[in-house]
Amino acid sequence: MKNGTSKDKAIRVFRRHGGMLRTKQALGLRIHRRTLYKLRDTGRTAAVSRGFYRLAELPPLGNPDLVAACSAIPKGVICLVSALAFHGITTQVPHQVDLAIEQKVKRPRVAYPPIRVFWFSGGAFTKGVEKHILDGVPVRVYSPAKTVADCFKYRNKIGLDIALEALRLCRKEKKASVDELMKFGRICRVASIMRPYLEAML
Repeated sequence: MKNGTSKDKAIRVFRRHGGMLRTKQALGLRIHRRTLYKLRDTGRTAAVSRGFYRLAELPPLGNPDLVAACSAIPKGVICLVSALAFHGITTQVPHQVDLAIEQKVKRPRVAYPPIRVFWFSGGAFTKGVEKHILDGVPVRVYSPAKTVADCFKYRNKIGLDIALEALRLCRKEKKASVDELMKFGRICRVASIMRPYLEAML
């Protein structure tokens, strides 16, 4: 592509793919790396995260932190306080993105957004994952019931008050049944801790 038309052609390629491309995808679609950087430097695209670009003409992101975190770490799962906020079962305002990654995976290097990493293993990592599309980006988030169980498991790190509030709001908003909550309580090995609080709410 000649530079005079290369940027316009690249923009058309972006549009054909929903307005967002990873660097590897863009190169595979014959957008030169130089053109990709020029689009960014001239403000026609914006970096959502390292190596992931979206057209500046698109509407503003509704969930920029979650989208950026999951774009940078696609195998991660939104968890704990961030997942509570996503499901509307907390009064907390997250100041970072809580992200679960599989045990033995190295801590990812991400400049933005601030990410608090938790290492999960086995069923605690793989069970209860929901897939959502936010601003055109696939985002993995633990279900309400799984998130409540996780909060009890990590109560010493996030606070028992947050776990109890999440349990109360989860039941009040009918986000999960008692059976679902106890199922994930068993997976996370906190069923015996959750049970008395659940029984008190029945």
